[in-house]
Amino acid sequence: MKEISNQEIAQILKEISILLEMQDIEFKPRAYEKAALAIESLSENVFDIYQKGGLKFLEEIPGVGKAIAQKIEELLKTGKLKYLEDLKKQTPVNLKELLQIEGLGPKSIKKLYQKLGIKNLVDLEKAARKNLIAQLEGFGEKSQQKILKAIEFARKSSGRFILGFIAPLAEKIEHRLLELKEVDKAIIAGSFRRRKETIGDLDILVTVKEKNLNKAKKHIKKIMDFFVKMPEVQYVYAHGETKSAVKLLNGLDVDLRVVSQDSYGAALNYFTGSKEHNVALRQIALKKGYKLNEYGLFKKIGSKEKFIAGKTEEEIYEILGMQYIPPEIRENTGEIELALKNKLPKLIDYNDLLGDLQVQTNWSDGSASIEEMTRSALKFGLKYIVITDHTKHLSVANGLDEERIQKQWQEIEKVNLKLKSEGIDFKILKGTECDILRDGSLDLPDKILEKLDIVGVSIHSYFNLNKKEQTNRIIKAISNPNVDILFHPTCRIIQKREEIQIDIDKIIEIAQKKGVILEIDAYPDRLDLKNEYIRKCVEAGVKLSIDSDAHSPEHFNILKYGIAEARRGWASKKDIINAWSLENVFDFLKKK
Repeated sequence: MKEISNQEIAQILKEISILLEMQDIEFKPRAYEKAALAIESLSENVFDIYQKGGLKFLEEIPGVGKAIAQKIEELLKTGKLKYLEDLKKQTPVNLKELLQIEGLGPKSIKKLYQKLGIKNLVDLEKAARKNLIAQLEGFGEKSQQKILKAIEFARKSSGRFILGFIAPLAEKIEHRLLELKEVDKAIIAGSFRRRKETIGDLDILVTVKEKNLNKAKKHIKKIMDFFVKMPEVQYVYAHGETKSAVKLLNGLDVDLRVVSQDSYGAALNYFTGSKEHNVALRQIALKKGYKLNEYGLFKKIGSKEKFIAGKTEEEIYEILGMQYIPPEIRENTGEIELALKNKLPKLIDYNDLLGDLQVQTNWSDGSASIEEMTRSALKFGLKYIVITDHTKHLSVANGLDEERIQKQWQEIEKVNLKLKSEGIDFKILKGTECDILRDGSLDLPDKILEKLDIVGVSIHSYFNLNKKEQTNRIIKAISNPNVDILFHPTCRIIQKREEIQIDIDKIIEIAQKKGVILEIDAYPDRLDLKNEYIRKCVEAGVKLSIDSDAHSPEHFNILKYGIAEARRGWASKKDIINAWSLENVFDFLKKK
C-alpha cells in the first residue's frame, strides 16, 4: 500500500479529465473532474477511508463511482495508474506545467502539441519567443503576449504550496506525532499557523512528556526516528538529536524541533513569526528591561539573566503588558500598538458561521443535488445556504436561463418542505451567481433577479480589460438595486491568474453606499478577497460574506480557510453577514 495525499489523487483525476477532453470524449471528463473536486476537499484522507472499508467505502465518496474507485484503489496499491499512463502516451504533455498558464485549456494545449510539438513550459516559452504561437489559428499576437506574461507569473509563484491544499497532509503529520506516547505537545508553527495563503515549508515543534533528561533523550530519539521514516518522506536533510529536516514526496520541506516544556511558548512564538512581528516584540521587551528569544523571556539582574516566562505565549504577552495577539494578525501592521492599548478587535471565530451564500449544485457545474448539498451543510453545522448556480452566459458550466432557474425554485421549495416535515430547522434560499457581462449588464433580467432571495454577481470573462473599464463594469453591476453580493471580486486564482485590474477603493466606496456585500471566497486557490482588501472593507464599514463556493458536498469543509483569511483581514463577527441569523441578514438587505 502506498499512502498518497488527497491533493495528489485529485490532481491525477483532473489530469485524466483533461486528457480525455483532449480526445474529444464526452461526459467522462466531467465525471473525473467532479470526483477530483470532491476528493481535494475531503476532511478525511482517502488512504484512511480505503483502509477502513476498501472499494465499497471509496464508492461512498461524492462523485466517485465504481470505475473511478477502482482506479483510486490501483493508485493506493501500486502508486501507479495504467489508465493514466496509457492516456499520457497518446498525448505526452506536462499538464501540470501547462495548466498553470492562464488561458490554456485542453483544446489549446492539444493544438499547441499537435502543431508545434509543445510538451512543457520550456517548449511553450521557446515557441512564444520565436513568435510561433502568434501565427497559429485561434491564438494571435495578444494570446502570445498573455502566455509570456503568464509564464513569468507562474515562475514567481513556484516553490510555494497553497494552504488549503497542503493542510490535510500537514495536519495528518501533526496528528501522527501527537499520537506517539512520548509526545506531550506537537504543533505546526510558521506561516502555516499564521494561515498565510501559501506556505514555503513546515516548522513543527514538539515537547516530550518525560522530564528526566536521560530518559527524555531516548524518547526524543524515538520521535526523530519516527519522523524521518514517515511514508511521505523522500529525502532526509538532517537527522539530529533535537532537530530533523526532510523533503516530502510532494516537494514540501518539513523541519521538526524538540523544545523543552519551559520554552515551548517562547519557541512557538518565535517560530510562528512573522519576522517583522518578532522584531517589534523583542523591541518592546528591551524597552521594558527584558530579553526575548526562542528560549524564553529573561530579566537581567546584575550580570545574570533570570528566566521569567516561556511556557506559554499568553504569559509572554501578559508580562509585556499586551493583549494576546492571534497568530493570523502577527504581521506588524498595527497589532502590537493596539495590543499595548488593549484595543485589539475580537476576530471572527472558526465556529461563527451560520450560513453559506454561494453553493453550486448539479443544476449547473456542481456534483450533487440541492438536497445532497443541503444534507452536507447540516452536517457541517450550518443553518442556511443560498443556491447560486451559474447563469446562461457561462455555458461551459451549464448555466441556467430564465426558464431553468424558475424550475429550480420549485425544487428548492420541495426540499425546504421536506426538511420542515422532518422537523429540521434549516432554510434553503433561492439565489444565483449571475454573470456580469462585458458592459456591466447582468445575465438575467431584473424580473427574475427581483424574485430571488439573494443575488450574487461575478465576472467570468474579459479579465484583461483596463483598470477604468473593469472598475466601471463592476460599479454598473453592483449599482443594480437587485444585487446583494459581489462574488470573488478580484477574480484571482492563486498561482495561476493575477487579480483583474480594478480600483478596489472605489468599488469598496460604491459597495458601502449601495449596501452591497463583498465576498471572501474560501476556495483554497481563490481566497478572494485577500486580507489587505478585507481590512479596507472592515475600516469602511462594508459587510462581507465568507462562502465556500461549494461544488461538492465536502466543500463546506473549506469554509475554515475563508474564516482564516477574514481573521487575517481583522474582521469581526459583526463584519461577516453570514455569521448572523437569517432574520438579521434579511433586515440588513431590506435597508439597501
